[in-house]
Amino acid sequence: MKRFTFKPLVCAIALGTLAFSGTALAQKKPLRVGMTLSDIPTTTGQPNGGGEGNRMTGITLYDGMINWKLDDAKGPSTLVPGLATEWNVDPKDLTRWIFKLRKGVKFHDGSDFTADAVVWNLDKLYKKEVPQYDARQAAQVIGRVLSLKGWRKIDDYTVELTTYTPDSTFPYQVSYVYYSSPAQFEKLGRDWNKFAAQPSGTGPFKLDKLVPRERIEMVRNPGYWDPKRIPKTERLILLPIPEATTRASALLSGQVDFIEVPPPDFVPRLKAQGFVVTSNIYPHYWPYYMSFREGSPWRDLRVRKAVNLAIDRDGIVKLLGGLAEPAKGIVDDSSPWFGKPQFKVKYDPATAKKLLAEAGYGPSKPLHLKILISPSGSGQMLPKPMNEYIQQNLKQVGINLELVTVDWEGIRNCRRAGAGAPPCHGTDGINNSSGTADPFSAFTRVYSSKSIAPKGWNYMYYSDPKVDAMIDKAMTIFDEKKRDVLLGEIHAYLVDNAVDVWVVHDTGPRAMSSKVRGWTQAKNWFQDLAPVYVAD
Repeated sequence: MKRFTFKPLVCAIALGTLAFSGTALAQKKPLRVGMTLSDIPTTTGQPNGGGEGNRMTGITLYDGMINWKLDDAKGPSTLVPGLATEWNVDPKDLTRWIFKLRKGVKFHDGSDFTADAVVWNLDKLYKKEVPQYDARQAAQVIGRVLSLKGWRKIDDYTVELTTYTPDSTFPYQVSYVYYSSPAQFEKLGRDWNKFAAQPSGTGPFKLDKLVPRERIEMVRNPGYWDPKRIPKTERLILLPIPEATTRASALLSGQVDFIEVPPPDFVPRLKAQGFVVTSNIYPHYWPYYMSFREGSPWRDLRVRKAVNLAIDRDGIVKLLGGLAEPAKGIVDDSSPWFGKPQFKVKYDPATAKKLLAEAGYGPSKPLHLKILISPSGSGQMLPKPMNEYIQQNLKQVGINLELVTVDWEGIRNCRRAGAGAPPCHGTDGINNSSGTADPFSAFTRVYSSKSIAPKGWNYMYYSDPKVDAMIDKAMTIFDEKKRDVLLGEIHAYLVDNAVDVWVVHDTGPRAMSSKVRGWTQAKNWFQDLAPVYVAD
């Protein structure tokens, strides 16, 4: 067996971090966090709520066999051992992966984490006939782990996972699967609803209290297997506060210590009153995904380019108080995956009008587009003012943009179901932020025809044999530098064909009390709250 190590190359400009002045003892003051979500992410093992759900009730209560390194604000995040100490692909059979499991790990209920638990958890996501199968958890992860074909126990601390075809990005996919306790599930009568109130994972926090739509309280797990991630706070309280000004007001009034996505117009006031605001560009972007189904105007390249050229991205960045960067594609132009696209994503309303006229649209026949948006949500930034700004941009070139608002989970349900499905409410596209930390997330799960919903996250029904061939080839390249070259070609092709509407790259702003310690804003969609605490 040969060991292959994969390091995602993500690019960003560090905008700041808060240094850790740690303490060996847990702090008695709770850490109170205001989330952008409207409800508590599910607690059974595979959270809903997108990336925010994963970082709030995923990596707090649970672990993957592979985790992300989240303690560095300067360099790109990489994969690190989690519940598996190592993973190897068989050089004689590149579809066969061997995972060596960490010994001595306990679930919160005291039972052992072993190979049997790995098999049981994968069964709960993929095998409808087993007692532990949970369609709600499966919906959250199936689109992220498309390559998994089979799994089996080799011994108590070794498992074999196989893929349909050779896939060098498989470890990234494995990182999205979290492991819950089979013993706790049996103890609670094989009832996932009861398990949600009394979950048992292996993570650094344990659940103490849960009030849906109101709060969740976790306490530190002093027996956590990684001494470096044993929480520095005794209690973590998560509060759903979807409205941005309400979140900022809660911070100003002392009701919370830390908030996600402060509204830009509050940032000067927060800083003036001694609060700390941090941000850091990371692999994440804010687009419109549009339908490619029969009859959609998006099938016309001229329309796709016109919409991209009609948007004033610098104006949106200004609207966001500078806490974003204009997008020129899926990844930013410092990425090794950017390539050399010929189509320049920029603000050019004159050319947009010309292209629309060539496509048959004008004052007597305006283009109508209908987009599904959310009022808040994981990575959605400030969706209402941003979408209204774009609506005005498009109106100036003769496009009538209708905005249909549903909650964040409604957006995710539409994306999983695919364009034209009932959850999409007759819209032509969706505004759904998306992560690009690894090749699978950035390309395969969105643009491969093998990922067309409901199999994966290709909501658009986008299908291009050339893209499929390039993606398939890239996934079989285990040399990272050679793979990067081909990914750059894929990206350039997608941009030249204006497949999406690319708007901005997020910088993930957070605001917190000056008493908050231990926060490091990694260049990643996931962030680690275990080292964070409130000083006396």
